[in-house]
Amino acid sequence: MFGGRKSLSNLEHLVMDVLWERGSATSEDIRTALAKRHFMKESTTRTILRRLEDKGYVRHRVDGRTNIYVGAEKPANVAAKAVRNIIDRLCDGSVEQLLVGMVDNEVIDERELANLARKISKRKKVTGSG
Repeated sequence: MFGGRKSLSNLEHLVMDVLWERGSATSEDIRTALAKRHFMKESTTRTILRRLEDKGYVRHRVDGRTNIYVGAEKPANVAAKAVRNIIDRLCDGSVEQLLVGMVDNEVIDERELANLARKISKRKKVTGSG
């Protein structure tokens, strides 16, 4: 687990996609937005949102009697933490092992890897670490 959080189920990810796309939404907004891809009862939508809130992915505010939900983190932050989880579980904590595997399996090409190396080098110069 990353940062004590459980990863997202497929259905939770669909709900998060709606929140990230819209910025904020009610449970009914989410249910309606997902109706063509994945039918859910209103109670199911609320349960998923409650789970996401318990996991720390979602926050809500109350407007009258309606809960308005927002994503607690940007998608890139959630992705980075999920990748960290993969690295820890499957690559013995080695980012290098993951990247080599990605190159070997043509998930990332050498040009992309070189661009990443340049960005890392720039960041080290800016932050003074290295």
